[in-house]
Amino acid sequence: MTKLSVNINKVATLRNARGGNNPDVIQVALDAEKFGAEGITVHPRPDERHIRYDDVMQLKDAVTTEFNIEGYPDKRYMEIIRLVKPAQATLVPDPPEVLTSNTGWDTISHQEMLKDIIAELHEYDTRTSIFINPVAKYFEPAKLTGTDRVELYTEPYASNYRTNKQTAVKPYVEVAEIARELGLGLNAGHDLDLNNLRFLKEHIPYLDEVSIGHALICDALYFGLENTIQMYLRQLEDI
Repeated sequence: MTKLSVNINKVATLRNARGGNNPDVIQVALDAEKFGAEGITVHPRPDERHIRYDDVMQLKDAVTTEFNIEGYPDKRYMEIIRLVKPAQATLVPDPPEVLTSNTGWDTISHQEMLKDIIAELHEYDTRTSIFINPVAKYFEPAKLTGTDRVELYTEPYASNYRTNKQTAVKPYVEVAEIARELGLGLNAGHDLDLNNLRFLKEHIPYLDEVSIGHALICDALYFGLENTIQMYLRQLEDI
């Protein structure tokens, strides 16, 4: 079954807007796990505009499912991974000033850099995943980096799903097959929601994990966190 990792960045954004500790990011992570989430994802940026360094250190000892730390693999990020040794490190190619991750790695031009970084991450017994666009030419070079998994960047799927869902999912099915043939684990994330998640799962039933934050937290405003997590889990049930 595809695991659901809940990205709690937006919870931290809400807290930071007012100061103090409401909502309590650590408690939300614990509650998300209690309500069925099979992982917790954070993306600690250098400006700490949402998840802070201290949050990550507290989550290190609090998360009992899989802890996934996303980020650009600069010196600061690598030090966080060295200290925390999370279950998974997801490498994204976005610089600090970018609002949110908006593309995958060019695994051809960055192959040697990624290979060195991933070798270091494996020294910490951390599973690695690299953010990747649904473009076939990037997958064999991704395999050569030594990564354990790739994470499909699904914003184009989510955008095109509204107009033609079959066209939207087609390139993802094609590259998912390539990843499977290469022996790469397969994650997915970005703009997945209750409308488009089930269709993706139906067409790529062997997805290992989806990471969902913004839409899930927005839905929780209406449905409550526990109910929302259960709704997402039902979208991921095996067919």
